[in-house]
Amino acid sequence: MRLTDFWTRLEEAFGPGYAASIASDQVLTQLGGRTIEQALAAGEQTHVVWRAVVAAYPDRVPARLR
Repeated sequence: MRLTDFWTRLEEAFGPGYAASIASDQVLTQLGGRTIEQALAAGEQTHVVWRAVVAAYPDRVPARLR
C-alpha cells in the first residue's frame, strides 16, 4: 500500500481532523506502543500499520477499506 493510499483510507475512516489526531496521539499496542506517525517514521510498512488500525478500530473502519 502506498503512503498516500494509507492516509486517504485513514481520512475516509475517521475524517480529516480526527485522522490526524489519531495518527499523532493514539498509541496502539499493535504497533509496539507507538503512534501511527512514530511507526511510519521508524520505517514500518504501511500495510502493517493499516492492519493495526483495523484491529484497533474494527467498528470504525468500513469493510470496503479493509
